Amino acid sequence: MVSGYLLLVGPRLLLTALSFALDLAVYHLAPGWGAERWNALLLLSGSYVTLVFYTRTFSNAIEGLLFAWLLVLVSPRAARSRTPRKPAPGPRWHGWLLGGLVVAGFFNRPTFLAFALVPLFLWGTCGATDPSFKSLTQQALTLLPGASLTAVAFVAVDSWYFSGPSRPSTLVLTPANFLRYNLDPVNLARHGTHARLTHLAVNGFLLFGMLHAHSLQAAWQQLRAGLQAFAQMGFPRTLEAWSPRPSPRSLLLLFYFVPLALLSAFSHQEARFLIPLLVPLVLLCSLQTQPAPCRGTLALFNVLGALFFGCLHQGGLVPGLGHLERVVHAPEPLRVPTHFTLVFTHTYMPPRHLLHLPGLGLPVDVVDMGGAEDWVLCQALNNFTRHAACQAAGGPWLCRLFVVTPGTTRPAVRKCRFPLKSETLIFPHLTLEDPPALSSLLSSAWRDHLSLHILELGEKPDNMTQKPLPKTQP
Repeated sequence: MVSGYLLLVGPRLLLTALSFALDLAVYHLAPGWGAERWNALLLLSGSYVTLVFYTRTFSNAIEGLLFAWLLVLVSPRAARSRTPRKPAPGPRWHGWLLGGLVVAGFFNRPTFLAFALVPLFLWGTCGATDPSFKSLTQQALTLLPGASLTAVAFVAVDSWYFSGPSRPSTLVLTPANFLRYNLDPVNLARHGTHARLTHLAVNGFLLFGMLHAHSLQAAWQQLRAGLQAFAQMGFPRTLEAWSPRPSPRSLLLLFYFVPLALLSAFSHQEARFLIPLLVPLVLLCSLQTQPAPCRGTLALFNVLGALFFGCLHQGGLVPGLGHLERVVHAPEPLRVPTHFTLVFTHTYMPPRHLLHLPGLGLPVDVVDMGGAEDWVLCQALNNFTRHAACQAAGGPWLCRLFVVTPGTTRPAVRKCRFPLKSETLIFPHLTLEDPPALSSLLSSAWRDHLSLHILELGEKPDNMTQKPLPKTQP
């Protein structure tokens, strides 16, 4: 039988193997962009983003790999465009491959278009004697065969995967579902809202540290040089001087800041959304005309980042799922059919496949409450214990209720006034959405605040069940 551990490690090993495609992409890209190849590879391999995010099953990691190879496909034409002569047209399969890659990135995460916008525009305009809407349309048509075939394949596979006996056979367009959900401000608010400058002012530094600061400095220098040229020559002559032969530095800055600006238009901004920007950033920071970042400071930053995001941040969720897998698969001593309800609150969405539920033969409900308020959590817990199938309500099932919550939100469960049957602590665990107060970390109970709590709750006595639910809402 395949265990939850193999279900966890197997995909991670696959992603780790695929992450070497990132190194290969940078190896091919660096000379064409005037970057020092080994410095770029050193910055890439030494980044904790590569070690932590590109070895885990994030769709953002796949997005980053596809973006890197999109740059590989468009870079030869971009490099030839900086010469005065018009480049020869590439082979037909190149356009097919490029179109297929763009559609694959779009089906993986529709935000891929934000990363692909500048490279595709560059690919369409580079080398054209008369860059215009007509020439861009002609170039876009060369992408159509590969894009169409890839789209048909993805729609067919998704429609087959999501079909079943209880679901009618219909076409499934996963990007449309993604956009429908994420364009709703109410849905985004459930996951947390952030200021529009969070990516620029916070997440860039969290992920890349000094490299992000280096890019901001380079962007300011480029902007200042453009403003000075504009003041001296005027806008038409400045644009004419820039557009035929843009420098590698200018293009790499566009590759980095245009996607960052487009992603900042959404109110929900997580740091992992920016991990595809690592490749243009290491190329930018490895240009032969740029001073090299301080390696000692970078090494310290990456060690701390790997410990924080690789071990501490949400670090108890996967071990907690391993503990729950053992609980639900353990034989019941009384041989009474058991109904499990696993409630996750104030954690990341739990990967349910790690519980290895198919073939278990027992009903297991996994409920993700997200960042629900205290009164909503208490109301939900009361509803779960009053389920008609439970013995407490006269049904045949023995119902067991577990709540998984960080230590910082443990008091919210206490407000619900359920008797506690058992409690398991998974250390370490930290959530940035509900960080512990400094006073809590300095107290003797600091370990409780940096742990994930798995609580098994008992049934409420009748006299307590009839009391009004505690609510914190106004």
